[in-house]
Amino acid sequence: MAGLLDQHRRNRKLTTLVENRTTYQAEYAELNIYETHAIAERVELTFSFPIIASMLTGKKIMHLDNLPSFDFLPGESVVMPANERMVIDFPIATQASPTQCLALGIDTDKISEVVHRFNQATEIEGDATNWQIDELATHLTHHNEVDQLLQRLVKTFTTNVQSKDILLDLMIQELIIRLLQTNARHCLVQDPKGLFTDTRIGMVIRHIKSHLTEKNMTVEGLANMVQMSTSTFHRKFKDTLGISPVEYINAEKIKFAKRLMKQNRRMFISEVAYKSGFNNVSYFNRQFKKMEMITPQQFKKSLEDG
Repeated sequence: MAGLLDQHRRNRKLTTLVENRTTYQAEYAELNIYETHAIAERVELTFSFPIIASMLTGKKIMHLDNLPSFDFLPGESVVMPANERMVIDFPIATQASPTQCLALGIDTDKISEVVHRFNQATEIEGDATNWQIDELATHLTHHNEVDQLLQRLVKTFTTNVQSKDILLDLMIQELIIRLLQTNARHCLVQDPKGLFTDTRIGMVIRHIKSHLTEKNMTVEGLANMVQMSTSTFHRKFKDTLGISPVEYINAEKIKFAKRLMKQNRRMFISEVAYKSGFNNVSYFNRQFKKMEMITPQQFKKSLEDG
């Protein structure tokens, strides 16, 4: 991400060491890039429109009214409603290594339009779900798709490209959808208040978590469990969470496998694979590398070296 800011740094004016702001305008959105070059505490920001804030470099400590204080790091976003106060600490910012963050403000009508279409696409008859991203401050961890999309947004905002507003409009719509999916995944998987207990996707998530190591779990079986056709279930699951049922199952099994390896570092990779619900060691190895960017053996060695 740092290389994408080269154009921005060449043109921006640095007028303050704390939360220096540079603004880029588009038809439906406004991109603000904030840079802080000195340690600071209790810096307040408020926007008159909903924003999506994403960390680029460094670290902030965020204090928001409806959430416990938390470290805000690259690879994470905060979705803020309009007129909500953020109080921010900058514990490690220096002139050599500034803390950099983007705040993307999006027209409320555009958000409402995309949210409405998303809810129509993911609606399942009889389930009471109405996904939103701007009602309360929300702290979200990215997946690769969101990181790549943010990079494209920053590049398009900060450079002169043809059809800039059209490209940004498409990317902003995609970003809203990706964040809705991220929020839906968090709500359905965590569900601390049991709000999604009776929804069909929620039932499937709970079944997967409680039967994770079973080797005969199929998409057809999950669809039958919630009385949906396989094709409709697959489409609604992927539209809602942003990943297919098989991708979700494999991701949960890989998490389980990592816990196994941490608990018993002498366990053979083949044993880890079978205990994690995989029928095939080669398939386990491929899925592990796809998700973790290293092989199971490399992950195991990193635990030993640590």
